[in-house]
Amino acid sequence: MHELGTYNQALREQIRSWLAEDVGAGDVTTETTIPAGHQSTAVIHVKEDGILAGLPVAELVFEIVDPGLKFRRVAAEGSAVTKGTILAEIEGSTHSLLTGERLALNLLQRLSGIATRTSQYKAAIGSLPARLVDTRKTTPGHRMLEKYAVRVGGGSNHRFGLYDAVMIKDNHIKGAGGIRQAVEASRARIPHTMKIEVEAESIAQVEEALNAGADIIMLDNMTNEKMTEAVKFIRERAPHIIIEASGGVNLNTVHSIAACGVDVISVGALTYSFHSLDISLDLGGKKGGDAS
Repeated sequence: MHELGTYNQALREQIRSWLAEDVGAGDVTTETTIPAGHQSTAVIHVKEDGILAGLPVAELVFEIVDPGLKFRRVAAEGSAVTKGTILAEIEGSTHSLLTGERLALNLLQRLSGIATRTSQYKAAIGSLPARLVDTRKTTPGHRMLEKYAVRVGGGSNHRFGLYDAVMIKDNHIKGAGGIRQAVEASRARIPHTMKIEVEAESIAQVEEALNAGADIIMLDNMTNEKMTEAVKFIRERAPHIIIEASGGVNLNTVHSIAACGVDVISVGALTYSFHSLDISLDLGGKKGGDAS
């Protein structure tokens, strides 16, 4: 369920460009220290607990570097892994293993970090029905993979870019002259299949968004008391409206925000404020240490 088949071609092109950035004209260290034709086995292992994400991506990196490498997944994508767990075993050209090592680990560490962070937020929400989603606060060039990691960690994706949903925020409201004007102008130009989300910072703005015909209302940076009041106000007037909470969300506040009765909680920190999981590759078995 976590595979990246839909993005395969685009991902291959990105990996080739990232390899070109790192390898350039050649891996001079490996080429000058390791004899041509040298063969090795290697293991990828994790050095701290977390959620594994990106193993298919790491495999693709090594495949692009050298299709002759044999990559065997040992751990399952999306699984909880503990310190010392072997994630994969690789066999083949030592030159190819060392050339692809850093990019594969960079991606694997980063995506596992995002998945781990996402799972922590999901655990904090607990049994409450609020849906956890990411935002567009992603690393340029890595959005596809970072949003994938959120899904692996148990979260869901918000809009992918500026093109697949209408989100009317404070600056759009100012530019259009008001919430009603912004919603009406957008509704007149978008397909009937596309929804309109409006950011609201007060009950007055919530009422404006409802009257303008918004499909989704984002309660932005509201206190829990004000958010609970806004949810009640919306439910009484338009129970079909999707209610999203945003702003001021962290691991300490996400449960109480979910308890306000919102449908969705968007958290930018899932993809911009996380700890990359410590993962290493070692030739000939797990010996410790990390590549620089």
